Amino acid sequence: MSQDVEAFLTTIEEQEIVEAIRIAEKNTSGEIRVHLENTCNTPIELRTLEVFSLLKMNNTKQRNGVLIYVAVMDHKFCIYGDLGINKVVPNNFWDDTKNTIQNHFKKGHFKQGLVDGILQAGQELKVHFPSQSDNPNQLSNTISKG
Repeated sequence: MSQDVEAFLTTIEEQEIVEAIRIAEKNTSGEIRVHLENTCNTPIELRTLEVFSLLKMNNTKQRNGVLIYVAVMDHKFCIYGDLGINKVVPNNFWDDTKNTIQNHFKKGHFKQGLVDGILQAGQELKVHFPSQSDNPNQLSNTISKG
């Protein structure tokens, strides 16, 4: 039976994901967010871009926001990096992160997939967008839900 957004993660699991975002962002000026929805009625890439815009993730100084979008009941997810990232990284930049998340999701380890994917994304972002001396948190670390 499919889970909905509210049953997808426990409160403690959500807190662990928020903590992973905090840790990942400590070493990079990049900003990472997670968004959960029950279903996606348009192509997932389109919906991810839409949510990215709704969350105002393109408002970062270096255009280096990353959204991990999950359509819980559809068993789909998508990673979107903003223009600043895509300008400087190879085309397959997100493949490792995507594979990490996917391998955990296939086993039903949703929290661990997101935590490991976030930490991995943080490591990869650190190479291209190292932390600045003033590294303000430009976007909320909380998990958004639609």
